[in-house]
Amino acid sequence: MKKVLLILAVAMMAGCLSSTDKAVQKEMDKINNQVALDAESQYKIAKASGDPIDAYSAASYVAAAYLQAKDSVNYAKWKAIEKEEAKAVGLQN
Repeated sequence: MKKVLLILAVAMMAGCLSSTDKAVQKEMDKINNQVALDAESQYKIAKASGDPIDAYSAASYVAAAYLQAKDSVNYAKWKAIEKEEAKAVGLQN
């Protein structure tokens, strides 16, 4: 009987940890997405300043933020923008 109770207690604790892990992951995803959106806002400011190196740098940061957020669609979009900004700076491949 003690073994059964112990197994049930461990199973219940594992379920709680799983739910906690999911909540933490959800919050981290939310934070990562907000960081990416903030980076986009910073890019807009840098782009408006008219300095190509600032725009290139900011576009690179946005791409990195979407990579961190594991958002492949926006990552690809911003890598393309970064490439265009690199051309404006004279960093062509």
